[in-house]
This record gives sequence, structure tokens and C-alpha cells, in this order.
Amino acid sequence: MRWSSQNLATAPASDAPTPELFGVRGLVRTVRTPEFAGMAFHEVLAKSALNKVPASSNMPFGWTVNPFRGCSHACVYCFARNTHRYLDLDTGKDFDSQVVVKVNIADVLRAEVAKPRWGHELVALGTNTDPYQRAEGRYELMPGIISALAEHGTPMSILTKGTLLRRDLPLLEQAATQVPVDISMSIAIFDDDLQQRIEPGTPSTAARLATVRAAADRGFNVTAFLMPILPYLTDSTEHLDHALAALKEAGATSVIYGALHLRPGAREWFLSWIERDYPHLGSAYHSMYARSAYAPADYRAWLAHRVKPLLRRHGLDYKTDADTPAPRRMDRGRADAGNRTGQGPSTVPSLGLEPQPTLF
Repeated sequence: MRWSSQNLATAPASDAPTPELFGVRGLVRTVRTPEFAGMAFHEVLAKSALNKVPASSNMPFGWTVNPFRGCSHACVYCFARNTHRYLDLDTGKDFDSQVVVKVNIADVLRAEVAKPRWGHELVALGTNTDPYQRAEGRYELMPGIISALAEHGTPMSILTKGTLLRRDLPLLEQAATQVPVDISMSIAIFDDDLQQRIEPGTPSTAARLATVRAAADRGFNVTAFLMPILPYLTDSTEHLDHALAALKEAGATSVIYGALHLRPGAREWFLSWIERDYPHLGSAYHSMYARSAYAPADYRAWLAHRVKPLLRRHGLDYKTDADTPAPRRMDRGRADAGNRTGQGPSTVPSLGLEPQPTLF
């Protein structure tokens, strides 16, 4: 068994949830353990591992692998929350505490990438829920996934907030001798109190920076995801400058940045959080995200005008968030043109508050 027999608390077979109850085929058992108080892990046997990304997507990869559904990191803004609705679970607390674990995913993936018709395209890990969330320490799914991809000539990218990545750095270093391996660490919040409020299940910012350094010391060019940038919370010059300086010192070579976006599921959960923890910002956020999951074009242009000089100052390569609606690319292009000519917006757009309160 994958869990310690001394700590395992599994429901009797007669009481175990059925696959129909959770909308999951192949459900084997549900595990609860004191080490993960308040959480349930629904172990399933997956029939497939590779997920094809729709051709209409802006993402720079064609395939993903997700060993988990749901995430103990409990990030209030997580865009993947809506996927729990397909399991008849809610997008709030259930997403944080009811985690589906594909216990056979490495074996299934190995069989899929061994097929003659497999095209050896880039496979992205960490695009939906984090592959290095805490439960990975017990299930140990990632070593098998990494090995399957590397042994069958398949490039991979990993995006995580999890410091457990350090466990697999020797394996990833070996894999990188066989296929391209890209590592990215998501670190968006450089204030400890705010980070624990909005990402309560994640490792600290300092621990993630140390993981960036550990990967960089092994020769990896680590990309930092400075996103989501939260309007009126983490978009001050002081916060951004401090963040980029810390990322550069930790050894990151490039940054992808982007403003918060709120898809259905995440939107409701995040807005209820902002009204509870930062009630003075509630009306501004409701206004910003009333018509779209994405921050308004004028805010994104303003943010680019603020961030790009700081990125250049710290000598970091950068890209903007690729997950932006195609019709808004023209807005982004105009913003970039304004930045190149020095004529971009210099003040925050009017969003129902006094301009740019400094919270850090």
C-alpha cells in the first residue's frame, strides 16, 4: 500500500463512495489519514494519461498529464476549480480537500508514449493541478512519469509551487540528458501574511526561492511564474521590484507575468474571499471582472508599463501570460508599442478606488 498502515483510515467497503457518487470511473478506494486532516484522497485507476490540448488554445504545448484532480495548495484564485463540478463536487472547499489520485498514471503513460504513433511532442505537467502538492510525497507518482517520458524521447515541462520538486532534481537532471526538460516555479506573492491567506496550503515564498536556486545550481534555466499579479494587492512598484530582485538572486533566468483572471468556479470563491479579507477592495474587483474572466485591457497595459522596466533592470527575460483571449492580443500589441516608445500609461486606470494604494 502507498500509505502507512499505522496512519491509514479507509472507509469500509460498504461505506465507500461509489464511482457514480463522485462522477469518477475506476474508483478503488477513498483514503483519509491524520497527516492530512480534513482531506480525502479518492484513488482511481485511470484509463488514459495524456490529455490533448484543444487546437484553439493559446498554450505553447499540445499535451498535458495531470496525476491529480483537486489540490491541497488551496490557492483561492486557482483557475482549475471549475473541473470539480464534473465530479459533482463544489469548486471551493471540495476542490481543496477532495483530491482524486490517478494511482496507475505512470504505467498508463508509459504504455501510451511507447506506441509507434506517439509523436514525441512536448508534454506539460502542472497545467491543471500541481503535480508536487503534498500528497505526492506519499504517492510518488512523478518519478514514474518523468522516467516514462524521458525513456520514450518525450520533452517535458514542469510548473509547480511545490518544493518537493527538489526530491526529483537528480532524476530530472538525468532526464535532461535524453530530452529537453523545462522547469518553472510559480511564485507570485512576496508578502508572507498575504501568501498564507491566499495560498494556505503552499510552501513559503522563501522555500520556493530555495527550490529555484537548487534547480539552477543543477544547470536548469528556471522560469518563474509571477502570476497572478493581484490588482491593488501585489501590483505596487515596491512589491514587484522586491519580487524580481528575489527571483534574480535565486537564479531564475526568465519570468512570465500576468494579471489575475477569474474563470467560473474560481471567480465566486475568490470574490467571496476578497469581500471577507479585504472588504474595501470588493467593489473594485467586482467592477473589474464583471464582464470577463480577464482583467480589463487598460489595466493589463498599465501593468505591462510598470513591470517591463523592472524586468529589464534586473536582467530577466520575460513573456506575458499566454492565457489571454485572442481578441485582446491587439490591445496587448498596442500596449507593447506604447512601452517601446515610452508613451504607455503611467497611472493606474480608474477602477473605483483612489490610485494605487501602497500595501507593502
